[in-house]
Amino acid sequence: MNGFLFEQIIFGPIRSRRLGISLGVNLLPLNVKHCTFNCLYCECGWTLPKSSDCLTFPEKEEIKTALEKKLRSMKARNALLDAITFAGNGEPTLHPEFAAIIDHTIALRDQYYPDANISVLSNASLAGDEKVARALLKVEQNILKLDAGTDETFQKINNPRINITLSEVIENLKRFKGQMIIQTLFVKGNYKGIHFDNTTDEEVNQWLKHIALLKPRLVMIYPIARATPAEDVERVPLEKLTEIAEKVEALGMETEVFA
Repeated sequence: MNGFLFEQIIFGPIRSRRLGISLGVNLLPLNVKHCTFNCLYCECGWTLPKSSDCLTFPEKEEIKTALEKKLRSMKARNALLDAITFAGNGEPTLHPEFAAIIDHTIALRDQYYPDANISVLSNASLAGDEKVARALLKVEQNILKLDAGTDETFQKINNPRINITLSEVIENLKRFKGQMIIQTLFVKGNYKGIHFDNTTDEEVNQWLKHIALLKPRLVMIYPIARATPAEDVERVPLEKLTEIAEKVEALGMETEVFA
């Protein structure tokens, strides 16, 4: 599977199962996935080895202009909007001017749709950077990935393209002091003869320990919803997701299951 790539900076709005009516912002190159991870389930496909010299990010002012044009057009039609969401072709915090773009977006949101949330879907791999962390703390929905309880499973499922461990990701997440939403995709299967499964008792118990430590304001749990780049990836049934969610709620934290 080659994956689905966004060919525009601004896309949608679409009706999101998690975020409502959401206008997407893609900060990554328009012709290739660019990410610090290479998750076996990613709808954008594989993160291909490419020189950073070959990557062209949309300019900060180009993004601001495109977003304002879209928001102005939507406002003129009295269109509804629940969220402005940074997603797209990979990890949004890789954009070298991510922090400034967040500031521009907040100003435009306040002008056109003051009741809309700003959401960022991130894998937290770069949240150790102070500028990135401060920018993420400014948005209403700071949605950060945590797909594993152990480093072994993290390396298998998220397959990072940078030198990072699960412990380092946890340290990055701790700096938000609960001001975040954790999103976890539960999945199992085989890839290149190696079995992976983050729904085992061991994995879930370790993952719950991380959740208890991090104390996010919300935990989003979901299965795969689209085609995956790796074959033999299995969708986890709703019953199992609900069972895991009940364990999170027993810790005193709000949980949503998206099946």
